[in-house]
Amino acid sequence: MKKIIADEAAVGRMLDRLACEIIERHPDMNEYRLVGIKTRGAFIAKRLQERIAAVCGARPQLAELDITLYRDDLTQVAQDPQLKSSGLGTDIDGKTVILADDVLYTGRTVLCALNALASFGRARKVEFLTMVDRGHHQLPLCADFMGRFVPTGDEDIIHVHLKERDGDDKIVHNIGGQKEAA
Repeated sequence: MKKIIADEAAVGRMLDRLACEIIERHPDMNEYRLVGIKTRGAFIAKRLQERIAAVCGARPQLAELDITLYRDDLTQVAQDPQLKSSGLGTDIDGKTVILADDVLYTGRTVLCALNALASFGRARKVEFLTMVDRGHHQLPLCADFMGRFVPTGDEDIIHVHLKERDGDDKIVHNIGGQKEAA
């Protein structure tokens, strides 16, 4: 059974609130970098950058992070994995990195991202932002910024639809169901 837990308006409000939380916690945007985990995390980080710019009149630096080579389940994910850009394009040394992704589940994606980030420099601090935390963490990780907590069963799937990738904005909870096409 599929249940829409956030429509386009709710996703927009969630992003607005997350942007405001970032501004409150980090008033000096020169001291942090927004880094989105490819693919949906990168779109989320870009939208946050735009929302922060609308409020502050300036844009924080933005980067996309490809974690493909750092995954421990690489052979299970794809027969022929495609590497995207391998460079961050921004300096993270001594900066706070706000790492963005769509869903926090086991925490293994975040661990891969932390390992990948370490190859680009030494951040002063890394904070994690997610649109949805669905629980069931297998690692001692939690989000510093969270759009929404959705309690789920092990077989459930949370899918964050984004216009840039899926044609619409919404968050779907597929209870006990199959994963939607990415």
